[in-house]
Amino acid sequence: MNKKNILALIFTGLFISACGNAPTSNVPANTSAGNTGTATAVQTLTVVERPQSVKDKMAARGDQDQAKPTLKIVEPKADATIASSTVKVKLDLSGDLKGYKPMMDEATHTGNHIHVILDNQPYEAYYNLGQEFELRNVADGDHTLRVFPSRPWHESYKNDGAFQLVKFKVKNGGGDATKPTTTNAGNTMANTSNANATAKPTPEGKDMQSSTAGTVDPKKPLLTYSRPKGEYKGDDTNAVMIDFWLENGKLTGDGGEYRVRYSVDSGEAKFIEKWDPIWLSGWTAGKHTIKLELVDKDGNVVDNGGYNSTTREITITK
Repeated sequence: MNKKNILALIFTGLFISACGNAPTSNVPANTSAGNTGTATAVQTLTVVERPQSVKDKMAARGDQDQAKPTLKIVEPKADATIASSTVKVKLDLSGDLKGYKPMMDEATHTGNHIHVILDNQPYEAYYNLGQEFELRNVADGDHTLRVFPSRPWHESYKNDGAFQLVKFKVKNGGGDATKPTTTNAGNTMANTSNANATAKPTPEGKDMQSSTAGTVDPKKPLLTYSRPKGEYKGDDTNAVMIDFWLENGKLTGDGGEYRVRYSVDSGEAKFIEKWDPIWLSGWTAGKHTIKLELVDKDGNVVDNGGYNSTTREITITK
């Protein structure tokens, strides 16, 4: 065999080897969803209408969704100083309830409830106001407590009087900085920067991060992140709701000057201009981050102790 034929065989072998290692798909890895190095479908999110399953629940509830529940935080009292790491939470519910009552259905583990938020952490659902609710192992320092009523699918009521906020201080409480703040049922409410993960998760699930927010002015515009939160499975992954509470301000679509800017996995920023929940469809499996911000007409975040820009992590399981 002459030199020319030998070179031809070598070239052919190299070409075949290279083709055997060529990628069979140009689908990129969804690294932002926590699947680094794993090829996944490209995520394209679309705003869709309220899911039919939610519409069916609304129809079965009668007049409840037209209720105007009002809340009052009885304890802790505004600006109270508490010499204990255990803080009792007591709420008073009134208003035009139209049958609205917080209560968990034991069969489905869902029902009307109150969203209770310590500082700028994910909420804890409070289902039965007749049962004791405590914050345990609360760290020394200034704290903010926010509450508002919610439907079984976690959509908040948005009428006047539904939202309440109090600021309080824990002094010489004796809390353990190596452990998280929990409810008396053991569900995690907040983590310190070096907290461990001994507390049990809530039914909705949480990805707890230390709050970096500071002092909140209750008279300034305030955005309270509510949903999405935790893990979504099965049919719940088809459309994921973004919902929030807005205090002391109106969005442009409601005659105001503010917008809510949201982004998923650090992607393109989009805007919500009316104070209504939106549902997003097209999620891929894995972890995702959602960022909500209250911005002014120039696109600047409205400062209020850091609470008007909040990022949460959720998990989509399919």
